[in-house]
Amino acid sequence: MGTFVGHLVPGLALTLLGLWHTINSIKAYCLKGSTKFTVRFWYPFDGPFSRFKHLELIFILSFSLLAIFMQVLDLPFLRFPFELDGFEHASIFLHLAIFAGFTLSAELTPSSEILSVVSGILVASVFGQEVFLLHFHSADHVGLEGHYHWLLQLIVLISLLASLTVMFLPSSLSAALVLSVSVVFQGCWFMNMGFMLWCPKFIPRGCIMQAEMRSDSMHGAVTCYSHEDDFRARALANMQFSWILSAILIFTGFTSLKFAGKCTPRAQSTEYEQLEIRTSDVPITIDTFKS
Repeated sequence: MGTFVGHLVPGLALTLLGLWHTINSIKAYCLKGSTKFTVRFWYPFDGPFSRFKHLELIFILSFSLLAIFMQVLDLPFLRFPFELDGFEHASIFLHLAIFAGFTLSAELTPSSEILSVVSGILVASVFGQEVFLLHFHSADHVGLEGHYHWLLQLIVLISLLASLTVMFLPSSLSAALVLSVSVVFQGCWFMNMGFMLWCPKFIPRGCIMQAEMRSDSMHGAVTCYSHEDDFRARALANMQFSWILSAILIFTGFTSLKFAGKCTPRAQSTEYEQLEIRTSDVPITIDTFKS
C-alpha cells in the first residue's frame, strides 16, 4: 500500500461505502421512526435496482479478495515477495472478506436475523484487527508518514468503539452515524495520505519525497530538511484532519436536513401519544334507558 494508487483506491472504496451507509441510516431512521429503527451493517439496493440487492456485500467481498491477491502476489508482476507488511495489509482485508462472505451467506438462509448478531461481531473484528495491525506494524513509520499513520489509528479506533456500541445499542442512530462517518473519514484520510505522502506536487514545503527506506524496518516516505519544516508539516496534517472531518460533518448535516421533511415531527408524535393515553384513561359510561 506504499504507493499513491495503493492509498487512493482503498480510500475511495471506503469513502463510497461510508457515504452509502450514512445516507441510508438517516433515511431509514426518518422512514421508520425512532421506535422501529434498527442499525444495519449493510444496506440492500431497493427500487429499480432490487435485482442487485446484495451488491454491497458482493462489492466488499470482491474488493477484499482482489486486495489480498495484490498484497500477496504483488500484482501485476505475479511474484511472491514475502514482505511482512504486505501480509499484514492482506490480513486486514481478510477480516473484511470474512465479514462480507459470512453476511452474504447469512442473507441467503432463512435464519438471517439470528446470524446478524454474528455479522456485528465480525464488523467489530475488522476494525479491531485494523487497529492492532496498524499499531504493531512491522514497518515502523517515522517522521511525517508516522504522524499521518498515528492520526489514522485514531480514526480506526473510533470505528471500533462505534461498532461495539452498535452491537449493544442496535436502535441508536447516533452510534450508526458515528460508525458510518468514521468509515468515510478513514477513506478520505487514506486518499489524503496518498496525495500528501506519495504525490510530489503535494509534498509540504521544506520536505522532500524519498525512496522507501528498508533499513531496520523504518519507513519514511517524506523527509523534512529541518525541525521547523517537520513541525510545520505535522501542523498541516493536523489541520487537514480537522478540515476533512468538518467537510464530512457538513455533508452529514445537509443529508439530515434533506430527509428531515420525511420524518414525523417529534412534537406532533408526542402530542398524539399523550392524546391516546388520555383517551384510554377516560371512562366510557353507557346509560341504559328503561322503557
